[in-house]
Amino acid sequence: MKARQAHGPTVAAAKAGFSTAAAYRLEQDQPSASETSKPRERRRPDPLAGVWSDEILPLLEAAPDLRPVALFQELQRRHPDLEPGVRRTLERRIRDWRAVHGCERDVIFRQEHPPGRLGLSDFTDMAELSITVAGMPLAHKLYHFRLAYSGFAHAHVVLGGESFVALAEGLQNALWALGGVPLLHRSDSLSAAFCPARRAAIWSMTPKPI
Repeated sequence: MKARQAHGPTVAAAKAGFSTAAAYRLEQDQPSASETSKPRERRRPDPLAGVWSDEILPLLEAAPDLRPVALFQELQRRHPDLEPGVRRTLERRIRDWRAVHGCERDVIFRQEHPPGRLGLSDFTDMAELSITVAGMPLAHKLYHFRLAYSGFAHAHVVLGGESFVALAEGLQNALWALGGVPLLHRSDSLSAAFCPARRAAIWSMTPKPI
């Protein structure tokens, strides 16, 4: 808004990341082309108008997993004059019907991890294990490095908190053991990973009340 008031719609459009034509259209409060265009009408009669509701839908409702090819062959048996090009129309119609009325399916977002691309770092609090040394509780964490593709893992004991020094030391030892460096490295919301080193040093030198 400030860029539009100071420099006009052209500069505002460049900063916002859309075209100058869209900026002038928004400035004049004009509707977009998609809002003014008429919906596309059917160019030819529906080839399934006489069989979709009476023959195809009952078959799909009785057996939702029927393949479109099998349904089309059954339609050809019942209607020998049915054109071969109707098969593509039938496949699209069945796909749209299954999207709305078909069986529920699990949604899976597949993650692909190429070799050598991603390495992961994280810290684990070991207090639940109640590890002791000479009868005294050992306050420590475990730095864990892992490659997403191969599953290579390296662990490093950290005597203290999640500091930048602990992260750098653990990652360095893991990469030495690995014998290489992944293309990307990701940490799990670690303040030690994104806190500037100078700020962390100043914080560590600030006197704290006893």
